[in-house]
Amino acid sequence: MTDKRFKVIRSRFLLPISEKLGKDIRIEDGYLLIEGSSIKEVGHYTEETGMRIREKHGCELQIIGSEEYHIGDKSAIPCLPGVVMPGFVKAHGHDHESPIIGIAKDEPLTEWLDHAVNLFSGFMNEEREKLCAHFGKSPQYVTYLKARLDDIYYGITSCMVHHCNHNKYHVDEIVNANVEAGTKMIVAVGGQDRNYDARILDKPGDAVCRLDTLIGELGSPERTWIIPGPDQDFSNGPEQLKALKEWARAHNTLIHTHSSEEPNTTKWFREQYGKTPVEYFNEIGFLDENTILAHQVNNTDRDLEILRDTKTKVVHNPLANTILGSGMPPIIRMMEMGIPVVISTDGSGSADNQNILMAAKCASQYQKALHKDAHLLPSQKLLEMITIEPARFLRMNTGSLEEGKDADVIFLDLRFPNLTPTRVDNVVENLIWAANGNEVRHVIANGKVLMQDGIFTTLDSAIIMREVQELSDLFTEYKKTAREITGTGAHR
Repeated sequence: MTDKRFKVIRSRFLLPISEKLGKDIRIEDGYLLIEGSSIKEVGHYTEETGMRIREKHGCELQIIGSEEYHIGDKSAIPCLPGVVMPGFVKAHGHDHESPIIGIAKDEPLTEWLDHAVNLFSGFMNEEREKLCAHFGKSPQYVTYLKARLDDIYYGITSCMVHHCNHNKYHVDEIVNANVEAGTKMIVAVGGQDRNYDARILDKPGDAVCRLDTLIGELGSPERTWIIPGPDQDFSNGPEQLKALKEWARAHNTLIHTHSSEEPNTTKWFREQYGKTPVEYFNEIGFLDENTILAHQVNNTDRDLEILRDTKTKVVHNPLANTILGSGMPPIIRMMEMGIPVVISTDGSGSADNQNILMAAKCASQYQKALHKDAHLLPSQKLLEMITIEPARFLRMNTGSLEEGKDADVIFLDLRFPNLTPTRVDNVVENLIWAANGNEVRHVIANGKVLMQDGIFTTLDSAIIMREVQELSDLFTEYKKTAREITGTGAHR
């Protein structure tokens, strides 16, 4: 399939989630016209609209979902049986975790980090030469391609990846994977200089030098941006954090880190350093409107005041927070105080998938039950928290369907028992409460088709999945004789 300059998609429902058109507007029989990488038109479809588009753009027009269409055919542009909406925007995740789904479950965060993430990262580096020979390519690249596959499968077209641990040495490979897949990505490059696996500790300033080197070597890759991503509140000393924040200010970028995720580590941090992680960040001038904290589960009243006053942003990851027993942040109170909050998936190792609709559903279910208030986090707000709002967090020209926005578009098929009946008055509600999350059939990013009727077009899914299965099997063998890793956080 060859991408054409103009693309049109028509569907039973269209959800723009747009400030300009109305975030809660639901268009029956809607269409979207794309020119190049941008959205050109959005609205209600008529036969006159279809005729005008066909006649004006002729052989330059690609009709999504109708491969049988031929120029000169006078039939209407087909109305697909589903919903068109903006591609999902993931504000926090990890592209190195896909091969470790199902490993070290039923353990808290710090134990899981050592028994799954750090052990797997060590395996990838210690066995790198053998693995490169086996696959004919870097094993990290195999992993990063699988993560791109996971995102596209669930309709995620834009993301911020926290590229930490050993992966900070393989930034070029995740950049290449993103360019090959055709998605958008901010790479928050990790760093740590204390309280972590000794093999990857930096000296103060190393993380800054790494960023300078990457910018010099990579330049400006297509749809990819590099920012600082110190791994954890407990794993970075004040001098390193201040240097990274200064780098972000000098380069006008965001900065991203984990904060106050797990109760035992947060409690240990406070006992060790005499302050909460948020108080620590605030004292060294780390927090402002360009700082994005992942998790922020465990808070004091003073922490919330600081987050509000500094305009710091928070990414809520309900799947990982519940699976790892970390708890859930007080996101209702945060939002009432004016603290910006969005919803994301975290990595596949902790969440076990990238089903961002499931993450939104989990976030709302928990808060409704906790507060005994069914009005909290309604479906429309949840969709905004995984589209237009994280796009604003990440400074991306996406997250809504309107003229001039990047053409990041997904189509979800409604022809499933779990989504029948769907009407205009319940389509948004069904996406949150009834959908499985894998109903995505067409994915377009920057005007390029990444998935056509469930078939990946930029990535060879069969090869990628086979190689990741092999990588996982080899890791299972490695674990039988590998030394146990300890040293992360509170249980060091």
